[in-house]
Amino acid sequence: MANIKSAKKRILVIDKKTAINKVRKSEIKTYIKKFETAIESGDVEKAKEYLKEVEAKLDRAAAKNTIHKHAAARKVSRLQQRLNKIA
Repeated sequence: MANIKSAKKRILVIDKKTAINKVRKSEIKTYIKKFETAIESGDVEKAKEYLKEVEAKLDRAAAKNTIHKHAAARKVSRLQQRLNKIA
């Protein structure tokens, strides 16, 4: 455990940021699963809707440095390719 006041504060700040990042990543995974479910069921309109949501959430996560911007772009690209195969 840290003894210095600034180190204690950094621990608290990191804990808060870790929690926020965990929520963001979990939300992204949830929407990706919904997107994949829509793809498997053949519902193109629902899949497009979920893709739009996933893209917005990935862009937000990349802007906040939760994930790398190239990783976000790569995920969006791969999801778009999956959608294009069935559309």
